[in-house]
Amino acid sequence: MLTCFFFFALFLLPVNALFYRRFQDLPVKDFDFIVVGGGTAGNVVANRLSEDPRIRVLVLEAGGSDKDAFNSHVPLYGRRLQGSQFDWNFTTTPQAALNNRPIAYPRGFIIGGSSSINLMVYTRGPSEDWDRMARVTGDSGWNWDNIQSFIRKNERFVPPADHHNTTGQFTPSVHGFHGVNSVSLSGWRYSSDPRVLEAMKESGGEFRFNEDMNSGFHLGFGWTQTTVGHGTRSSSSTSYLGPQYINRKNLFVLLNTRVLRVKQTHTSSKTLVVRGVEFTQNSGKTTHTLQATKELILSAGSIGTPTILMHSGIGDPNELTPLNIKTLHALPSVGKNLTDHPLLVTNYNANTTDTTDDILRNATFAAPFERTWNETRTGPLSSTQGRILGWFRFNLSESVFEGVDDPAAGPNSAHYEVIIGNGAGNPPPTGHFLALTMAVVSPTSASPSRVNSSNPLAPPLINPNILGTTFDFTAMREAFFATQRFISAPSFNGYITAPAFNVTDATLDDFIRNNTGVIWHPVKTAAMSARGADHGVVDPDLKVKGLEGLRIVDASVLPFIPTAHTQAPTYIIAERAAALIKEEYGLN
Repeated sequence: MLTCFFFFALFLLPVNALFYRRFQDLPVKDFDFIVVGGGTAGNVVANRLSEDPRIRVLVLEAGGSDKDAFNSHVPLYGRRLQGSQFDWNFTTTPQAALNNRPIAYPRGFIIGGSSSINLMVYTRGPSEDWDRMARVTGDSGWNWDNIQSFIRKNERFVPPADHHNTTGQFTPSVHGFHGVNSVSLSGWRYSSDPRVLEAMKESGGEFRFNEDMNSGFHLGFGWTQTTVGHGTRSSSSTSYLGPQYINRKNLFVLLNTRVLRVKQTHTSSKTLVVRGVEFTQNSGKTTHTLQATKELILSAGSIGTPTILMHSGIGDPNELTPLNIKTLHALPSVGKNLTDHPLLVTNYNANTTDTTDDILRNATFAAPFERTWNETRTGPLSSTQGRILGWFRFNLSESVFEGVDDPAAGPNSAHYEVIIGNGAGNPPPTGHFLALTMAVVSPTSASPSRVNSSNPLAPPLINPNILGTTFDFTAMREAFFATQRFISAPSFNGYITAPAFNVTDATLDDFIRNNTGVIWHPVKTAAMSARGADHGVVDPDLKVKGLEGLRIVDASVLPFIPTAHTQAPTYIIAERAAALIKEEYGLN
């Protein structure tokens, strides 16, 4: 009976209908713009360009439909998508600083890309992040003040699922209410919330409250904002390819399509023109080629984009030649400097049953909550676990900075993040927990992402070099000590009974090495740099350096890892990119 209930529930979900699954079914084969990747950024670009009815836009997406991806639509079940059929299921190379452990590296293999499988946190980063990007690229259009219009175009701030009074929980003046992608505060409360707020007051100023971390000043704890609308995940698919857009006669989305390489179409004034794309729908048994008349837009993400470029012969000849990949265009920065946020989760035994643990580990216990969610989109399933998160800095005189320049974008940008979760992310069979997750958000480690075969369907070599510098490792250790100070506040007396992990001063370093992972925020593999710079992959307008007809629009173009979860910055980049393209071609 429960199985039938789940089957019925799937068909209550909103369905984006007009997708094509076979190349042969496309009613036309001529397109002005071809977007490679229907993920966080790609769907934004496709939506905005197709606003002009005079042009045709095609999106090529490797994954399938999100129609039956029940766990994708339920905010609390976001973690269940990792390692599923909706994940590329990448694995990193052995990480030297993590005792040579390879770690799972989820990326979205579904329409909407990683916006359909992530944990939905919406953070823009501090104003200093964006101002730094404007400085290093020589383009003031990327500074904090100038991206505000693109924030508003993306964001549609909506009431939480439980419609509670949100006064003092966010600042309305810094948000957009008429954009495309839904953002909201948590629609479910937990008994730990007042204790967490009280612990901030008891911390002597170390852990202060910030009403809205998306205001441009993000330091302090605040209420988490997520891409959830009316109790349901708002991905780039459900928003930018929603029914009111996918029905456009000039917008086409082809699913289950693996792009193998981009292709030179001709030469213009001694400049290579790359507007062609080769792809397959049957693991390479047969291939198809299309050519955009105006531009090819690569939005395959920080892993997919450099992989496609390198297999196309666009990259470092010293890496391509040994693999018998002919260099089409020498661009040594392709795939270099992959950077991600190191992540460490610690769980504490809590003297309560008011957590998500029973829901996540017991299908029978979860059934009535799932019924409520299906009927009303309310209840604990309507929200993510982390209701409160915060951004903090180290004192520059501390040992973590010995011999190291401050890697943060400025004096108001964080070095580490703390996320407070009401329950363990993957709970053990028994117990109830309060989770404190810490991330180093200004890491200095970086390493290349490479291909290891001439076969474009082979998985790439992914090496984020987690905790690969002394600063990063020391920063994680200091972040751990900070969470220990926070959890020792008097307000947690009687609520926290003991850590659910065993660590001593002598074993702390091994604990960090054996338990640190990443938050899956890869960036910089096709980084932006100033026009004319001898490094980088794209100019500030996101056109690939030295080529014509090819532009990159995704998180790979970020020249620094943002002091934020990368979803919101990617949306902002995509909105501005679309505006730049429309201006160049005189589109409506």
